[in-house]
This record gives sequence, structure tokens and C-alpha cells, in this order.
Amino acid sequence: MTAGSADGGRSRQLRSSGLRPGWTTGACAAGAARAAYRGLLTGDFPDPVTVLLPGDRAPAFALTDARLDGEAAVAAITKDAGDDPDVTHGAVIRVRVRRAPAGSGVSFAAGPGVGTVTLPGLPVAVGEPAINPRPRAMIVANLRAATTTEDPLDLVVEVGIDRGQELARHTLNPRLGIVGGLSVLGTTGVVVPYSCSAWIDSIRRGIDVALAAGQQHLAACTGSTSEAVAGDRFGLPELALIDMGDFAGAVLKYLRSPAGDRCRRLTLCGGVAKLSKLAAGHLDLHSGRSSVDPDYLARLATQAGASGSTASLIQGAATVLEALELAAADQVDLGQAIAEASADYAQTVLARPEILLHVVCIDRAGAVVGESGPSLPH
Repeated sequence: MTAGSADGGRSRQLRSSGLRPGWTTGACAAGAARAAYRGLLTGDFPDPVTVLLPGDRAPAFALTDARLDGEAAVAAITKDAGDDPDVTHGAVIRVRVRRAPAGSGVSFAAGPGVGTVTLPGLPVAVGEPAINPRPRAMIVANLRAATTTEDPLDLVVEVGIDRGQELARHTLNPRLGIVGGLSVLGTTGVVVPYSCSAWIDSIRRGIDVALAAGQQHLAACTGSTSEAVAGDRFGLPELALIDMGDFAGAVLKYLRSPAGDRCRRLTLCGGVAKLSKLAAGHLDLHSGRSSVDPDYLARLATQAGASGSTASLIQGAATVLEALELAAADQVDLGQAIAEASADYAQTVLARPEILLHVVCIDRAGAVVGESGPSLPH
């Protein structure tokens, strides 16, 4: 799969990081739709097919499949996500285009491997295929580019992803009420390596779906253990559990926007080491992008009443759990101090005093080692 010259500047910019950019499922679907429609019109499938993307980018994608199928045409493109650890890297995006009655316009259908929306709160309506608005717009633009006439486009575009239903098990789609497969995503058409934009988008969609379903208490968790703790501790359904991973900032900033108007309570639940980084002012809790600060932990312990000798030992601790043990030997609850400092910083980012914010810190076994604020009712 090669990119045309119109995309060269952007590609060089992205490659300056040393990582290779890739293409979204939406970009691949747009290219496959353009090739299929051209094949339907002329019997000739352009290979490679040039794809019009936002920002004046025009990469060229090789076709994996191209054929006429009765009164329809089918084209497929194998997704190249570059150096991003994308679950859909190498997936085959398959589009089937057929004519529709005059005046019906362009409609979309979910082919095998593309999910259907079953819950409100997502950018497309319940019952619609999980093809986001921007990819739909890209597909329509490329259908228009496939013909030299200005005649109305009256077409049914069926988008499928080979093995999509299996791949969707590794995504948040089932929790978002997207059943039967993957979503077709992408706003620019380009996958920036390790930007984690898909995860952040899933966080936002998870919040949207939970609030639309009437959940006013959300628990944003760093992993499966913290999800289990939050669910059991507060009696929350899976819908209210937001898998934020390392992206605490994505949760707080999204709820700070008008999207958070219906939220009344937010619990942040996660490993004490990760939340110690939040307490220290980091919104990205990934080990490669932020680190535990022993000096900060020593200051927290001192503020909580630790002796100078204990603070010195904490500065040399290899792990946060070791720091907790050193503090406990001096009768200082460092886990509690981390939870309260995390809540204080998170509240400054959230900037919504009407949302009750609560932090629960756990150890690796799931035991609570710190909890901000007073005991809260379930």
C-alpha cells in the first residue's frame, strides 16, 4: 500500500517520530467504495485506487479483492495501521456497492464483521451500522469522485470487515452496545502511531452511552481489577464502568465539557502506583510517558506526619507498595494521602464542583489501600 504525492508532506511529518503512520478503517472503506463503484459503472476496477481524504491527502491503496457480483460490485483493501498497535491492522475492509431506487440517496448497511448500534449515545442512531459520520462523509465524497457526472448518487453501500466479529471481542464495542462486529472509524483517515486516538474515542463513547442510559455515577478504571472493585463496591453495572486505561485526562476533560452535564458522580479507581502519578499532576499514566516520583511520595508522607528518616527511606523505595509499607511502619497512611491528592488534582482538571469526585486506590490484589473523602453511600 503506497501513498500518493499529495500525502507526502504529512507522511514525512509523521515519520519524523521514527514511526510509520497508517490508515483508518474509514479511509480503507472509502477507497474500497470508490473502487467498487467505479467497477460497477465501467467493469474496470482501478488498482491501486486513489482515495480523497481530509486535509488534501490522496493516498493510493492496492486492492485485495475486486469483482462484479451480480448487480453489485465488491472491492476490498487490507488495512495498514503503520506502527500503531491497532487491533484492525491487517484486517480486510470489504465494500459492496449496488444501485438503489432513484431518489433514495446513499444508504449504508453493515456487512459481515461490522457492528450494529443498539444503545443511544453514539454518533449514529440505534439500528444503524456502526459507521461513524466522518467515514460516511469520506465514502460519499469518494463515490462522487468515482464518476464524471453530476447525477444523484442512489446507492446502497455495504461495509464489512473480515473476521470483524472476532476482532470486536478485543475492543470496547460490546460494552458500547455495538453488536456483531467492529466500528468503522477515523476523522482524518490517518492513524498516528501510539496516539491512542481510538482508545480515547472509546472512552468518550462509553461516557456518552452510559449517560444516555441514565447512569449518573460513572467509575473510570485503569484495568480489569479496578473495574471489578468499583463494580462490587458501588453496585455499578458494566455500562457505568469506563475503561480509561492510562488516560485519566481524557475522562476528566471530556466530563468537563458539555458532554458531562448529566454526570453527578465520578469515581476514579486504579492501582495506587498509577494514581500516585495523577496525584503528582500527570494526566497520562502510562509508564512510558510518566513515572512515579519518589521525592513526591516522600513529601506526601511528610505532610501526613512521617518522620524525616521515613521520608528518606521512601525516597529510595523501589516501588509505591514498598513506600506504603515504609510509611505504615511509621503509622502513616500514605495510600490515603495519595487518594486525597489524586482527588484534589483531578477536581482542578474536572472543574465541575457539581460532580462528586471520589478516588479509590488499590494494590495488585485489588485490596483498597486509600480512598478519598468520607465514606460515600452506594
